[in-house]
Amino acid sequence: MTTLRKATFAGGCFWCMVKPFDQWDGVHAVVSGYTGGHVEDPTYQDVKTGTTGHYEAVEITFDPRIISYNEILEVFWRQIDPTDAFGQFQDRGDQYRAAIFYHDEEQKFQAEDSKLTLAESGRFSKPIVTEVLEAVTFYPAEEYHQDFYKKSEKEYKEDRAKSGRDEFITDNWK
Repeated sequence: MTTLRKATFAGGCFWCMVKPFDQWDGVHAVVSGYTGGHVEDPTYQDVKTGTTGHYEAVEITFDPRIISYNEILEVFWRQIDPTDAFGQFQDRGDQYRAAIFYHDEEQKFQAEDSKLTLAESGRFSKPIVTEVLEAVTFYPAEEYHQDFYKKSEKEYKEDRAKSGRDEFITDNWK
């Protein structure tokens, strides 16, 4: 019997963080939601004010026999601007900051190690500011946010196109 694991990441708008993980063998689910704040059961309306302390995030359920946490970290880093402490791409504010939320000490070590490796790689001229934080309660977002790239393909593509995310990824992860 396999024990599935969780990985939780914030990388700006959660709509853009689902598809990159959803495509990998061994990933069983990617849920959009909110984490890291001080309000219980927040709604999208609450979080978008930027006053709840929550990040828009994704919680990934994966089979470590098929895809490792380190491989998932690699996917994460390639979706964000790790040098931006004030949001991601067109999405500005605390709720759109990037972060890794570790679920145990092994994940903490791997996340911090991957962050250090990226910082020492010289890929970016500015410091890597993405935080590594302990995972706390994760609240799934409203149903209409789940698998948004599948449900609202046109709106997803338009939003992603105007965000600048894809250009950044192409420019920095050749």
